[in-house]
Amino acid sequence: GAMNATTQRQNIPGPAGVIECAIDLPAQDSAARGVALLCHPHPLHGGTMDNKVVHTLARALVQLGWRVLRFNFRGVGGSAGQWDAGRGEIDDALAVIQAFRAPNEPLALGGFSFGASIASQVAQRLLGHEGVQHLVLVAPAVENFPLTNVSPDTLVVHGENDEIVPLAALLRWAASQGLPVQVIPGATHFFHGQLPLLKRVVLNAWR
Repeated sequence: GAMNATTQRQNIPGPAGVIECAIDLPAQDSAARGVALLCHPHPLHGGTMDNKVVHTLARALVQLGWRVLRFNFRGVGGSAGQWDAGRGEIDDALAVIQAFRAPNEPLALGGFSFGASIASQVAQRLLGHEGVQHLVLVAPAVENFPLTNVSPDTLVVHGENDEIVPLAALLRWAASQGLPVQVIPGATHFFHGQLPLLKRVVLNAWR
């Protein structure tokens, strides 16, 4: 569903065919801080760009003044193609950035679960090409999908009671990189009942 009255829907050509996108503009678009791309959870487990956690991230970043891009990975919703096990999905994300980002425009990346893995890999691909200014990884699926080394100021948020990605596994990955983690007490993987708190964590971190 549309996030607010200003959500624009737009299809762009992608490597596997059309990619369905949604763009949300901050109140003062002329003064946008840059463009932020958000990656949704696992396509084969019901993940879409309308996922509640992705919506929550979008709301936070719009409030912070970013122009926010959401999109459906190949084979999801109105996007053509089929699941590519996390390979072609990186190319989808890069195609969306290329379609909407102005030259040298500041770029933020975010992702939830499987989408956090993709966001981390996109950030790695863009290293050295006016790279990514900010990265937020929510409940990254560290046990199932590769997470690259990320920049030390990456915001990592995880639920204490995540039943899909155990907190202990996430902490091992974070420790290997010396990354702090924001743990939401009592939260499950989908942050049921904790979305306002998740939004606050992102607002506080990126103000």
